[in-house]
Amino acid sequence: MSNSPAIELKGITKRFGTVIANKNVNLVVNKGEILAVLGENGSGKTTLMNMISGIYYPDEGQIFVDGKEVLIRSPKDAFKYKIGMIHQHFKLVDVFNATENIVLGIKDKKKYNLKEAEKEVAEITHKYGFEIDPKKKIYEMSVSEKQTVEIIKVLYRGAEILILDEPTAVLTPQETEKLFNVLRRMREDNKSIIIITHKLHEVLEISDRVTVLRKGEYIDTVNTKQTNESELTEMMVGKKVSLNIERTEPKNPEDRLRVNGLSCKSSDGRQVLDNVSFTARSGEILGIAGIAGSGQRELLEAIAGLQNISSGEILYNDPKKNETVNLRDKTPVQIRDLGVRLSFVPEDRLGMGLVGSMDITDNMMLRSYKKGHSFFVDRKKPKNLAEDIIKSLEVSTPGTSTPVRRLSGGNVQKVLVGREIALNPKLLMAAYPVRGLDINSSYLIYNLLNKQKENGVAVIFVGEDLDVLIELCDRIMVINSGRVTGIVDGRTAVKEEIGLLMTKNHETEDDANGKE
Repeated sequence: MSNSPAIELKGITKRFGTVIANKNVNLVVNKGEILAVLGENGSGKTTLMNMISGIYYPDEGQIFVDGKEVLIRSPKDAFKYKIGMIHQHFKLVDVFNATENIVLGIKDKKKYNLKEAEKEVAEITHKYGFEIDPKKKIYEMSVSEKQTVEIIKVLYRGAEILILDEPTAVLTPQETEKLFNVLRRMREDNKSIIIITHKLHEVLEISDRVTVLRKGEYIDTVNTKQTNESELTEMMVGKKVSLNIERTEPKNPEDRLRVNGLSCKSSDGRQVLDNVSFTARSGEILGIAGIAGSGQRELLEAIAGLQNISSGEILYNDPKKNETVNLRDKTPVQIRDLGVRLSFVPEDRLGMGLVGSMDITDNMMLRSYKKGHSFFVDRKKPKNLAEDIIKSLEVSTPGTSTPVRRLSGGNVQKVLVGREIALNPKLLMAAYPVRGLDINSSYLIYNLLNKQKENGVAVIFVGEDLDVLIELCDRIMVINSGRVTGIVDGRTAVKEEIGLLMTKNHETEDDANGKE
């Protein structure tokens, strides 16, 4: 790494109406370095990078490239200054192959020559150690291959400064390590790389320096070798946060839910769950891991009565009546009428969990409405519950009468999780319950799930952070393309083992018999 700045930001401010996304931010990225930009959701990371890449234009401040002030008003301007951004959501044409996507949109007045382009793509691939078939169609590719195409696309255009927005969010540990090896080779080639992320262990592994933003403001830049997770967390949050998850041994575990041969199809006839079988036990947290879109959401929705099931059974052991009930083909209302204590924190907060136009108190009552009448004779109990959730989960709101749609995504999530846990369920299913939450709030939720476990609740937790799954869960079930590929012990599992299962085709008979 040299001390020669590739790009420098001075006093950058960006407003959206009355909201200040970035305020007086200063940032330096040197040539031949990997800089991690760290911050909570809503800290202004992506907005800042979008100004460098030409998607937004700053209201105040200056941008310098190679020591000269520049104006970047569009992505085309950014490419002119050799800046390329790889977004979380890829911009690729599915029916085109890798090379066709890479050259798409280039206007260099040269005659279009696909064979010559394939040769150049192959040279870039070899130089940095990418693994990609230039002739492979996008719709045939894995997520990591699509990401590779996006990175090569900006390199093909001559980028010297690369910005990657949450590049490991949908990668397995093995794919993440391959990406990091490629980034290290780019650094050796004097490229400047900016990674937007929230994964502290990855920041410490790959970056040379770390810049921290909090609530849109620049906090500090530190050398990675001279910092640690606790220090970075404190800089992000503004106070000390305990990053420990106390995992206790399950006490008197009993089978609470047994799923046998569960299969579901989507509305377009696609198989989303294929012969899924597992057991969830009381006093235990069962984690579910998998690449995004592997069937996690559909599995929880099927158990909650929100998905049509083509085959299989969902057997719930009711501890009060001491009887087994098959939940298959029953509606959520029928499931409730059976006395099944099942709570569901869905992935889509407002679409399935809460009503945005209703205030926090009314959303507490939502589960109890039936045929226009409320279970509560007055609003005192739900209001007290709302106040308790606001206090215990540190919900940022003027009060209980605030409509939920006026809350930030993270605060909406806290209200939903708090309400579901307050129902005192016997089975609690949580899909990505900390998505959009800051670190402090995330650990509050992890501890709440642990308390439910200690109270004898069977907890099913769908998460995307493998480190958290390993630290929190007693067992971890991995699914890929709607099929179970393995169930491992959370206390002995390693990320690499789970990563292999995330890309495995299906579970063998030995896996199923040995792990369950």
